[in-house]
Amino acid sequence: MAEAMERDFLDRDEADYGSEDTQRDKFLTFFLANEEYGIAIRHVIEIIGIQKITAVPDMPAFIKGVINLRGKVIPVMDVRERFRLPGQTYDERTCIIVVNVDDQSTGLIVDRVSEVADIPADKVEPAPGSHKDRTTNFIMGLGKMGDRVKILLDVRCLLAL
Repeated sequence: MAEAMERDFLDRDEADYGSEDTQRDKFLTFFLANEEYGIAIRHVIEIIGIQKITAVPDMPAFIKGVINLRGKVIPVMDVRERFRLPGQTYDERTCIIVVNVDDQSTGLIVDRVSEVADIPADKVEPAPGSHKDRTTNFIMGLGKMGDRVKILLDVRCLLAL
């Protein structure tokens, strides 16, 4: 909570004084299966461990339900299922990344969180292949970090049902 308040203060401070965006080019990276993905840190509110999820009927299979996070009901999406990857039993490393897009909080279930990585725009290449495929619509670009490549996701497209 203190971290979120500090982030809000920093955002306000930057807007008020016109200073440089300290969150630009920063991505929270995480694993699904053996691949590493990233989302823009500006959308991340917090990371929590897996907890009881209340199922909601008549939702897509990748929407696992909702959680009660400090009195706020938040929908939770299993990103593995969103990407049509084989399911996996949740364990002690499974996390929920709480993101906020357009004033809507959503939890993203991932296998494990990796790091906050600096990936400058000049190290991001467009995703290969056709953008007609639904899964490539989620991909914002491919971030190069040394000899590794991280798949950078467009959170807004990921959350679109």
